[in-house]
Amino acid sequence: MSSDSRSVAEAVIAADAVRDRLGGLAPATAIVLGSGLGGLADAVTDPVRIPYGDIPGFPEAAVAGHAGELVAGSIEGAPVLLQRGRFHLYEGHGPDTVALPVRVFAELGARLLVVSNAAGGLRRSLRPPTLMLIADHVNLMWRNPLIGPVEQGEERFPDMAEPYDAELRELALGVARELGIPLEEGVYAGVLGPSYETPSEIRMLGRLGVDAVGMSTVPEVLAARARGLRVLGLSAITNAAAGLSSDPLTHEEVLDAGAALAEQLEQLVRGVLRAMP
Repeated sequence: MSSDSRSVAEAVIAADAVRDRLGGLAPATAIVLGSGLGGLADAVTDPVRIPYGDIPGFPEAAVAGHAGELVAGSIEGAPVLLQRGRFHLYEGHGPDTVALPVRVFAELGARLLVVSNAAGGLRRSLRPPTLMLIADHVNLMWRNPLIGPVEQGEERFPDMAEPYDAELRELALGVARELGIPLEEGVYAGVLGPSYETPSEIRMLGRLGVDAVGMSTVPEVLAARARGLRVLGLSAITNAAAGLSSDPLTHEEVLDAGAALAEQLEQLVRGVLRAMP
């Protein structure tokens, strides 16, 4: 079996397993929750919780702050499917595994992907904790889930001129203004990790025009765009990047700051779903 057919089969088999648990629910929006941001799943009405262990091809979530389940239901009347706990390249997973949930969402009919993450802020105005709308990204992971034979339903060369949908960004900014939620906008860099960046690396990223840096999101967005999904990206700026603060960086700090932003993230996502045509 080729890698193409194997990967397609994995997405189809996993999607069938999830569909069997949805009871007819057809989620149009999928939401990926980053470190410390899993609380949004508690806002789902009539939730159906599907542990990763029940989904073929899904490994167990192994990072603190990532619960390891899909949660289906509705938010503001919109059918949604939330990924509570993502897979990371730094855990040793391949790009195909990291992107598998997004391909499953596409198989289930989702047309909008909302991705969130915890990130370190480079720009001085990004004082943690605060939310940043992702306008663009720089892939410094040196990995891409689209490498290999073209998968069924995917473009060979997806246009990445607008990876994060401009209309959705404008909508999110309007919702944030209406709700009084501070929302910056900037460029996110995805790096492999799991070590935090050195001060020299942060200075390099700043020269590249990067505003925030993290260890996720980019592979999922690449797969989503290849499938034609619209993408809205949000970074929870949980800490100042290395060299910009005298405090050492810890994962506990990231989780605490993510928790502090969870309510704002929930309000913002709710508002976006309400305002969607």
